[in-house]
Amino acid sequence: MRTLFFKSLNIFFFFSIVLNGSVEAQNILDEYIATGLKNNLILEQRNITLEKALLSLKIARGRFLPTVALQGNYTTGDGGRSISIPVGTLLNPIYDALNIPAEIENVNQNFFPKDFYDAKVRTSMPLFNTDLVYNKKIQQQQILLKEFEVDIYKRELIRDIKTAYFNYLSAQEGIGIYQSALTRALEGKRINESLLANGKGLPAYVLRSQAEIESIKAHLTEAERQAENGKLYLNFLLNRESNAEIKKDFNPNLLLVHVPEALTQERDTKKREELRQVQTVKSLNSNALKMNQLFWSPRLSGFVDLGAQGEYMKYTSQSNYYLLGIQVDVPIFAGFTNRYKIEQSKLDVKNTEVSYTVANQQLDLAKEMAHNKLITSYQNYLSAQKQLEAAQSYQKLIEKGYKEGVNTFIESIDARNQLTSAQFLVNINLYTVLIAEASLERETAGYELK
Repeated sequence: MRTLFFKSLNIFFFFSIVLNGSVEAQNILDEYIATGLKNNLILEQRNITLEKALLSLKIARGRFLPTVALQGNYTTGDGGRSISIPVGTLLNPIYDALNIPAEIENVNQNFFPKDFYDAKVRTSMPLFNTDLVYNKKIQQQQILLKEFEVDIYKRELIRDIKTAYFNYLSAQEGIGIYQSALTRALEGKRINESLLANGKGLPAYVLRSQAEIESIKAHLTEAERQAENGKLYLNFLLNRESNAEIKKDFNPNLLLVHVPEALTQERDTKKREELRQVQTVKSLNSNALKMNQLFWSPRLSGFVDLGAQGEYMKYTSQSNYYLLGIQVDVPIFAGFTNRYKIEQSKLDVKNTEVSYTVANQQLDLAKEMAHNKLITSYQNYLSAQKQLEAAQSYQKLIEKGYKEGVNTFIESIDARNQLTSAQFLVNINLYTVLIAEASLERETAGYELK
């Protein structure tokens, strides 16, 4: 009973350590992802475009509200056409008959106003306009398109950040592998020098060991440059200083426990923003079609003018006036252009239907390819682990045999090279699995965007 208790306790502690390590590893990734989503400049540009779309919607809504404008004009003129009013001819005979002394001149009235002003406040408002209604709907759908564009880039950025971080860690582990190989090569040279000093070795073996050391140093320098470039690229994605430190305390093996589940889990592409984007475009084109089909619909608007007018810049109580009216605009004929616009809109709707089918097929294909790549990379990783175990055992046996004079110097070099290659194979395939899992997550929109 006590043995069973202690076994259960050990299993509990083991899974607790694995779970805590997995959470810690995920926290490091989430930290970099959050930094990238907050600071990335290209994403900031996409958000600015989204803000512009929101303002366009506010403009479309504002067209339903009244507009108020202060208008004024001043006119004066003389000459040109005029009308003769025979006031004197008509009234002078009457005054003569009544013995009233008066001499009234005939009047010539010009059409031009002289020193005339008109100042008013005009309030106008659309009462019925289908174009405004559908334009508002279209602007709302434009916002959805911009939001999908932002989310699409977010997912691309998340995958790029994960890939860049995994490549950086792989390069860092590559440095460690070359350093271990350099330590083994230096030990091999020391053994050959010792054998030569005791008369059991050859000078050629010492020279060959030195050549092996120099080759490893060259590979080590290249690995350090790759790690530096990976650091620069990751900091670029995060919009940080190029020399900002990258956390290395990340155990990738703790994420591998989720790979078998990812391989067996059924995933689809229904949550992909690209599909929802095409559906929104189809809805937008449908609204444009409805708007064009209602070209015959009357546009009704009203206005109210409150103002004052008079001559010689004089203002009296008689100068005030108001004027209100309703305007109706009914299209009748426009050279068949409305009919052609309707046909264009129908083709746009049909085109988006085809685009949705094509996009769905492409995304399904990309998902299947990403899934197959994850299967292959995971199998390669398991195979590389077995090769590493064999290379480690082989290198120990050969190294021991060489010290005892059983194995040759060439066999010892070959064993060390096999061990280094096996270590690199595990390292490369390990991070290839994690990168493949990140690609599958991208293809299925598996990452939960906040």
